[in-house]
Amino acid sequence: MIAALVAGALFTKQILWTPISAINMNDIVTNQFKMSGASFVGTDKNGEPFKISAKVGYQEYENPDIIFMNDVSGTIRRQSNGTKITDNIIANRGQYNRKLKKIILTGNVRVDSSNGDKVRTQELVIRL
Repeated sequence: MIAALVAGALFTKQILWTPISAINMNDIVTNQFKMSGASFVGTDKNGEPFKISAKVGYQEYENPDIIFMNDVSGTIRRQSNGTKITDNIIANRGQYNRKLKKIILTGNVRVDSSNGDKVRTQELVIRL
């Protein structure tokens, strides 16, 4: 039992002596939380499914409704003239506004549609 008390005291000292320089305060202040391999799934206003994935997703305290994403990919289904079309999307960055149900993609945005359409742009806004 004495050994456990001594070990506990040593463990506490190690925690107290953790250098503050090892903590990234900018990341703590800026980001509410950060996710690796983030994925968001839902339906648009027409009931069509969408899925958005990102290597990294994070939120900021000042913008709780917006999820910022890096290395984005996704799939959105839509209807055109009674035909269901699946759009496969890739972009460098994105912002998903959960409240407005809007996605803003930027940087090398590529859309390849199941009907053969292709879009290449630097910015794309999707209203879900």
